[in-house]
Amino acid sequence: MNNIVIFGSGGHSKVIIDIVEKMGIYNITGLIDGSKEAGTEVLGYKVLGGLNVLKEMDEDIHGGIVAVGDNWRRYQTVQSIKNVRESFNFISAIHPSAVIGKNITIAEGTVVMANAVINPDTTVGSHCIINTKSSVDHDCRIGNFVTVAPGATLAGTVKIGDHSVISLGANVIHNLSIGEHSVIGAGYTVLKNIDAYTVAYGSPAKEIRKRVLGDKFFK
Repeated sequence: MNNIVIFGSGGHSKVIIDIVEKMGIYNITGLIDGSKEAGTEVLGYKVLGGLNVLKEMDEDIHGGIVAVGDNWRRYQTVQSIKNVRESFNFISAIHPSAVIGKNITIAEGTVVMANAVINPDTTVGSHCIINTKSSVDHDCRIGNFVTVAPGATLAGTVKIGDHSVISLGANVIHNLSIGEHSVIGAGYTVLKNIDAYTVAYGSPAKEIRKRVLGDKFFK
């Protein structure tokens, strides 16, 4: 099996560890997280250190995946990794219970979690999270660094801009667009297009306020 590393050691990393183990095609060498003491264990895997350890790793490392839940922090982590190793290979992780339709494109670094559904002719960008029991219907276009949270549902032909979040249990009806860097509140339904850099919630979801680049979506 090819050796990989996981960047991050928080709760999100535990889910990704579990997925990678169940895939059965990669061997996890360890975790890279500069905020934790080297030797700290998460689900039996040790933190190796911060990004500087990448410089010491040889060609035996096939690649890795970023286990950071916040979209912007995940983006920053990816950029930092590329600054250390420009050609670093980011793998994708897909839980065996996920349902993946025909003609699906899933880009590098994306994770698809347990019981998620992605229906035919859908494109998912790089470093996305398609979370547990979420549903992405046919002909959707999902940008890079997007999160579709647990139980969220996208109807057919929905477009989600880069870095946006469809929060826990939210719904987006067919043929709509959500602009980049936007957040749809948990449990709400979107019935019209949402502009970029927008926080939207309510029944139905509507613009509540604007966001700025790098805003955390967990408050």
